[in-house]
Amino acid sequence: MRFGFREFVFLIVLLAVPAVSLFFVFQPRNRDIRQALDEMRLKQARLDRLDEVTSKIEDIGLAIEEGRESISFIEAKLPSEKDVEGILEEVWAITAKNGLTVKSVKTLQAKPAALYRELPLEMIVEGDFDGFYQFLLQIENLPRITRVHKLKLQRTSTNRRFREQDASTASMKAEFTLSIYFELTQTASVE
Repeated sequence: MRFGFREFVFLIVLLAVPAVSLFFVFQPRNRDIRQALDEMRLKQARLDRLDEVTSKIEDIGLAIEEGRESISFIEAKLPSEKDVEGILEEVWAITAKNGLTVKSVKTLQAKPAALYRELPLEMIVEGDFDGFYQFLLQIENLPRITRVHKLKLQRTSTNRRFREQDASTASMKAEFTLSIYFELTQTASVE
């Protein structure tokens, strides 16, 4: 077998075809494939972020619904303006039940707020401490929203022998502000 010029050229062309294919076909294709993979990773990251945001939206919807339920619960504890007298009667009954004497009640101006009002009552009561403590517990357990603040307690027993005997039943005087929260009554508009 003779290896001549023609065979040599054929061998060169035969070896050049894969080298040329590598530079002009495979490398551009590999670049396109890498670019497509990068775009897919970017789109997948966007999809992951979208899934995360979507799951938070469901959580936000749940939080809004829970907030609405909480508002409804609190509004149910707010009496209307006309029911405030009933709460005052309950407070007087609790006071009498616990052996306290109401010395003074001063109704202050109702303070407006968003959709409710606060009616502060400055009260002075006298009696034994245990009765006052029970009074506070029962006020706390009222089904309506109330608040006791600016509380000042003072012992009124001056008998030293009495104080040494039983300090828990010593007479006391309590000055405090009892705030009752209530809803503003909505007046219906006539069309």
